[in-house]
Amino acid sequence: MSRGTKILIGIGAAIAALAIAGIAVHQSRKGVVTVQTGKVAHQDLASIVSASGEIRPKTYVNIGANAFGKITRLYVKEGDRVRKGQLLAQLENVQPSADVNATEASVQAAETDSIAAAAAMNTSAADLNRAQSDFERAQLDWTRAQGLFKDSLIAKSEYDSQKAAWQTAQAGLAQAQARVAQAKAQKDSADRHITQNRANLTHAADVLKKTTYAAPYNGMITNLPVREGETVVIGIQNSPGSTLMTLADMSVITAEVKVDETDIVNVRLGQPAEVSIDAIPKKIFKAVVTEIGNNAIVRSTGVSTSQQTSASQEAKDFKVVVTLQDPPENLRPGLSATAKVTTATRSSVLSIPIQALTVRSRADLKAGSPDKAGSSDKDNVQAAAPSSEASNSTSADKEEVQGVFVIRDRKAEFLPVQTGITGTTDIEVLSGLKPGDEIVTGSYKVLRTLRPGTSVKIDNTAPKKEDES
Repeated sequence: MSRGTKILIGIGAAIAALAIAGIAVHQSRKGVVTVQTGKVAHQDLASIVSASGEIRPKTYVNIGANAFGKITRLYVKEGDRVRKGQLLAQLENVQPSADVNATEASVQAAETDSIAAAAAMNTSAADLNRAQSDFERAQLDWTRAQGLFKDSLIAKSEYDSQKAAWQTAQAGLAQAQARVAQAKAQKDSADRHITQNRANLTHAADVLKKTTYAAPYNGMITNLPVREGETVVIGIQNSPGSTLMTLADMSVITAEVKVDETDIVNVRLGQPAEVSIDAIPKKIFKAVVTEIGNNAIVRSTGVSTSQQTSASQEAKDFKVVVTLQDPPENLRPGLSATAKVTTATRSSVLSIPIQALTVRSRADLKAGSPDKAGSSDKDNVQAAAPSSEASNSTSADKEEVQGVFVIRDRKAEFLPVQTGITGTTDIEVLSGLKPGDEIVTGSYKVLRTLRPGTSVKIDNTAPKKEDES
């Protein structure tokens, strides 16, 4: 045998050995799924609810027109800071001022009439006292005359004269009493005229006051939609009146945000929050939850569900107000803001990546058990498909169980777990795992189709990015 022949035979044997080795490797890797894994570890977790909204002062008021008239003076401009009681605007007030002056004159006249009635009542009271004295003297004379006439000591004419004097004094007393009652009635009438005119003065003064607008508290003029010379009107039914300006108390600033209905159950008063404002990037403001709305708001219309006549299946939000602790002076109402409310915190708790958590039905777990699991490639890689037996399975088999896949002897074993709060990327584990357990974290496609008992190959290298076309 020549040397060349020997070389060819050796090369052929090597190729055959490589082929046999390749086939053996392929058979050994048959049914193995490549996964990414992570470790169960202790760490600090914080559950955060994020919502967007806008900056608003806690206290603000739209100062509307209280009377019909033309604006004669505007004492402020938009952006001015004002003090409580400071004059803001003046409407035309010629007629209200004239009404006030006329009513004040009526009050003074009524007061003068009351003084005169009081003097007349005093005069009548004096006349009554005199008539009372005359009556008492005439009554004594008449009583004495009766005794003397009985004893025949005086003449009949004198007796008749004393009787007439007594009757005259009695009539005078009655007349004086009537004058006193009349004077009291006139005094009461004069007093009531004073009350009536003072009420008219209060009405006229109120109308005049409504032509002048003063600041109800310290604040900033954030909106001034009118100008001097414009005519403003008061609101009537189904028609709002003119708005002169908006005054906001900028000492307490809030962010009013809308929280999704699925997250509102975790929000409580007093919870801390962080507010970011689009107009002030790269700066976070500390805040605290101070108000939580009770009525849901339809996201598409912004209308409260209490104002709707029919039920709606649209997405809903709830209003949440967070108060900024140290707001800057350059904040303006209406700025877009995002609030992140910390609803719960846990220190050094057992946690896993959120993507590792998956759900399987009890029927899937039974089908994937070692005594029932198949050995074909299709069964190991793909999820268990519904079969004719699954359609007749009991409700217990359809029950879903949440858990994770733990690596045991190079195989994926499904373990049910109980979870707690959810952080940004991790979730708390209450039971089912222990520190150091290696769990399957990816890929998403593998986790979605992985079956219990499947052989796995761990590859935690960073995935390659796809070339851009």
